[in-house]
Amino acid sequence: MTQMLAPPLTALADVPGALAADGFAVLGPAAAAHLAGVDIAAFEAMRESWDRLPPDTYLMDGGRYRRRRHSCWEVSGGVLALAPHRAHWQPRDYNALHGGMRRWFEPVEPSVQALAGWQGLIVGLAGLADGLRGPRAWYVEAHQFRIDTSDGIGRPTPEGAHRDGVDLVAVCVVGRHAIKGGETRVFEADGPRGQRFTLAEPWSLLLLDDTRVIHESTPIQPLAGHGHRDTLVMTLRAGGFQGDD
Repeated sequence: MTQMLAPPLTALADVPGALAADGFAVLGPAAAAHLAGVDIAAFEAMRESWDRLPPDTYLMDGGRYRRRRHSCWEVSGGVLALAPHRAHWQPRDYNALHGGMRRWFEPVEPSVQALAGWQGLIVGLAGLADGLRGPRAWYVEAHQFRIDTSDGIGRPTPEGAHRDGVDLVAVCVVGRHAIKGGETRVFEADGPRGQRFTLAEPWSLLLLDDTRVIHESTPIQPLAGHGHRDTLVMTLRAGGFQGDD
């Protein structure tokens, strides 16, 4: 089995500098919880909801390996408001596989959206985005994903290495079960440098300046029986949700 490379962890206070220098940073679970203003137990309160994700019926590669839910928020000055449920839309420039279509996913369960860990993470990420771009209103899309090995292989990023067309991307690993693979790869968008590592510890958090780097995760395969990889992906964009402009 290929040895997993540990991610380079960044102290929470050093995240602005890391984003400025490298375009990405990785927080360990304790730092991620501190960012959200909660303890790890508040994150754990979200975990069981991943067992109830409905299938993603929009996969254009014919796969059955992805389940997901989606919700949208607006944040300004630390004030959080749930946005009306909407389709997820990306231009083909950012998602060659699924771009150009309005994908209506089931919303994140209201009981999950009300949890302190969920709301605290969104507000904390908006604070980081304020530091990255300056204070403004942030339009947040939150995605719960489960990638499984029911087809023998699961693809966390079937569109390949990509940008999302936003300002800040946050990828939180919730858990891995009986799998190999799922390596994260981050590359300069306009240069040769790149780094690879595996987000394995639950509630560790990858932060990406989406204007500067591209990213992908390699396919997963089962170690025995069926396995899966659960993540929470949140994107923050200034100026409105994609598809509004």
